[in-house]
Amino acid sequence: MTIRFFCKSLIFTFLMMVLAFSSCLKDDDGSPAERDLPTISVTDMTVEESDADQIFSLEITLSGTHRTNAVVKFAGVDGTATSPEDFEILTTGQLVFAPGETRKAIEFKIVGDEVKEPKEFFEIKFFNPINVRLANDVARIFIDDDDDNTSGLVIPTSGYTSPTSYPGYTLVWADEFDGTAVNPDFWTFETGTGNNGWGNNELQYYREDNATIFNGHLVITAKKQKFGSSDYTSARMITKGKKAFKFGRIDIRAALPKGKGLWPALWMLGTNIDAVSWPACGEIDIMELTGDLPNRVLGTVHFGANFSQHQYITQSKYLSGNANFHDEFHVFSLNWEADKIEFLVDNEVYHTITPASLNGAAYPFNKTFFFIFNVAVGGNLPGAPDASTAFPQSMIVDYVRVFQ
Repeated sequence: MTIRFFCKSLIFTFLMMVLAFSSCLKDDDGSPAERDLPTISVTDMTVEESDADQIFSLEITLSGTHRTNAVVKFAGVDGTATSPEDFEILTTGQLVFAPGETRKAIEFKIVGDEVKEPKEFFEIKFFNPINVRLANDVARIFIDDDDDNTSGLVIPTSGYTSPTSYPGYTLVWADEFDGTAVNPDFWTFETGTGNNGWGNNELQYYREDNATIFNGHLVITAKKQKFGSSDYTSARMITKGKKAFKFGRIDIRAALPKGKGLWPALWMLGTNIDAVSWPACGEIDIMELTGDLPNRVLGTVHFGANFSQHQYITQSKYLSGNANFHDEFHVFSLNWEADKIEFLVDNEVYHTITPASLNGAAYPFNKTFFFIFNVAVGGNLPGAPDASTAFPQSMIVDYVRVFQ
């Protein structure tokens, strides 16, 4: 009996020692004992961008008991939306929950504009928690855009239309703008402010967002909108490296913006511009308009061996009565052949250029040229907008066709 009891006691003692040793091994892994910390929680958020800047608040909640300050740092992280162009974090980068506090807010600004953009997002990232744990360490802020480049846009229902064929000519290229977006096989967007305001002291920042396809029309919209260091935005498209032509009949049907400081243009440059520079490459301005004279367009050529020898020849075409180029469509055309360029509006020739017109200067217009469509704001020709200028303003292009 005594031996049997003594053995049982040894076995019991041994088992207790094993359990105690196992418990020590489990707890003694180098990690601090788990603390009963409060928890910070945050959820994703969707906001709507408008034309003006707006301030929003992201709410952060703290659950659980805390008798000391709970601290966490945070920072905004660019996604498809970038700072400061699209958003700006206004609250400094640390939250401190005093004992008993359960809610904090991070304020941020969404930069408003009048440009149609896809849904974008940025993130607020949380890190370095003190006396608190994070249920999740990131909140994603989605920005829905309420802008539409076509909001309030009126497409004229009347105006001149050119024929779809000409005797002796074949249609070699056309863009009818019937898709859902600008065709990248035809057009490239030039963006930014260019050198010296695109060489003309222009005031706009060119953005791809300012060009839209709407109901079978190209719409290039100039806006009074702060972007970068510019107070205006617009769009500029070129066919360089994609579509270039030498001679033929060119028809472009368009309705034009109006207002002081607006400068829409449908024009061409020689494809050798990178080799010989401007104006030696030649420039053919099929149509230019200054918005202070909405009933007048200009047909112009630029030429010269170098910048110091730059020359140009221009002619004006006025509409009669109270008509203007804003309210109806008109067709701006070239009849272009070797040693001769005719400028037309609604099939009426109003300006002709031949080598004799250049008074001995080299004639650069017997070679290939590419298209440029743009709406400038300000610049040497129209001057700056003033208080009378209404924005946004759009150039609406129905089609461009080339026959040879």
